[in-house]
Amino acid sequence: MMESNTLYKCAAYCLAQKFDITSLSTSLSDSALIRIIKGALMIEEEDSLSIIMAYGVVVHWNASKPKEEKLHQLLLKHAEGPLPNAEEEHFTFTLGCPTTRIIEDHIEIESADPILLFSLSQGMAQSIKLASFETHALTTIQNTGYIPKSLAETGKIGLNRGDIAKIRGQLFLTKSDIILNFDLLDKPEFFWEYPEYEEYYGIAAKYLEIAPRTEVLAKKLETIHELFEMLADEQKHRHSSRLEWIIIWLIALEIAMTVFDKIY
Repeated sequence: MMESNTLYKCAAYCLAQKFDITSLSTSLSDSALIRIIKGALMIEEEDSLSIIMAYGVVVHWNASKPKEEKLHQLLLKHAEGPLPNAEEEHFTFTLGCPTTRIIEDHIEIESADPILLFSLSQGMAQSIKLASFETHALTTIQNTGYIPKSLAETGKIGLNRGDIAKIRGQLFLTKSDIILNFDLLDKPEFFWEYPEYEEYYGIAAKYLEIAPRTEVLAKKLETIHELFEMLADEQKHRHSSRLEWIIIWLIALEIAMTVFDKIY
């Protein structure tokens, strides 16, 4: 049992694109007390709480490092799209405080109510998922940053059609992966049924700057879209140029054959 006025540790991890909550609940049901809440899985133990979100995130409250690692190994067995490098955020927390608030990565919490902790976890989980999107988008932009520079310096992109197609595919996958999951950054549906807990989610969401970071991510997606359109235009230009040269050679060949017939 977690006690008041004791300093504990909390950590959030984004390990994969998705978890199979149904199969996870089956695997865990024999060894732990679990609850499924709106597509999330809550594992309650005497001195710790772990909350698993279907979108590849887990939040631990007072879980030891060995316990975290053991659960992560199980999660990855039921994961889709494991990340090569997990995103993580760490906090400390204290229970039995007058009000719930977050100051310099320390969380003061009124009670050990699991639903209150679940509500805070919703904001923390969104934040670490957003960090994963941010890393993915930034890496893609950095890996393709030479393209506009090359176009500005030489007036063309020094890549063959196959390379351009691969980069377009990478840009498209990054953009579609984030856009298809963008709704994860909205207010969770859980709070339509439990509005009395929404303020705790709001505390975490505000502290972790989810709204402004989401706007910045949207701008990064615009940059990716512009790169995608730039490559698409380059491919179209090359294709049309090739067709023009084919037409020119065909006309030249026709003229040559006409001249040859007249001479001979």
